[in-house]
Amino acid sequence: MTELKHKFTNDILFKLLFVKYPKLLKKLVAVLLRIPLESIKEFEITNPEMPPEVLDGKFCRLDISMKVNDQLVDLELQVENEGDYPERSLYYWARKYSAALKKGMKYAELPRTIVISIVDFKMFDCPGFYSEFQILETTRHSPLSDRFSMPYFELPKLSDVVSANDHTELWLSLFRAKTEEELAKLEALEVPEMQEAIGAYRHVSVSEEFMELERMRSRSHHNEVSALGNAERRGREKGKAEERTAIAKSLLAFLPSDKIATATGLTFAEIETLRDAD
Repeated sequence: MTELKHKFTNDILFKLLFVKYPKLLKKLVAVLLRIPLESIKEFEITNPEMPPEVLDGKFCRLDISMKVNDQLVDLELQVENEGDYPERSLYYWARKYSAALKKGMKYAELPRTIVISIVDFKMFDCPGFYSEFQILETTRHSPLSDRFSMPYFELPKLSDVVSANDHTELWLSLFRAKTEEELAKLEALEVPEMQEAIGAYRHVSVSEEFMELERMRSRSHHNEVSALGNAERRGREKGKAEERTAIAKSLLAFLPSDKIATATGLTFAEIETLRDAD
């Protein structure tokens, strides 16, 4: 088996690939939302930027935000199971939904907001790889509002045998692929959009732009590890709440909130409050 040097779950590759090939992203989103491709009349990536200075310094979450018809759609890719992803993804949804309320808008004008999560670990105690959550009344199961939707796709639950007619499993199999042989099996199915996606992957994964961004991320990761080690040492030495807060503030530019929380003993919500005020 020949292991892929860069997998589809690489966050930089993930974003760079679909920003450069928005038609592929549109096809992927139609499949994940389970809607016909031709029903998408409006499609826009609202955060295509990936500034090198961000990867080289301040922590960045490489999601893809879109406007799909009248809906706000966020595509998240989560590889590591850190034990809090249900809460984190709910937080992502809440921030995106609340940020859509502009001055003078009525609450009824807020758009349907969807956070799609592709995760490379098992989340739910069920055999199926697809789960969608909405806000429902607990006994009648009637929806409170259609504005909320959070679909999850668990890669480890995919079948090893993929049909050329199941486009959802085909796309997810790309994200699950870890070897050249797995990609070759998908190419052999001769599904045009899979061949197109794999061709785009091969082009982007050897591009100088991707390599440079990977180098920057590597340097950033080294800085994060050093900052985390220093924070844990300082956290052991200083136990007062105000001192932990001061340490957390000093780390906002280097580490994600969950890691700062681990290092300082503050909660994720407390770190996010500090980040919002920064």
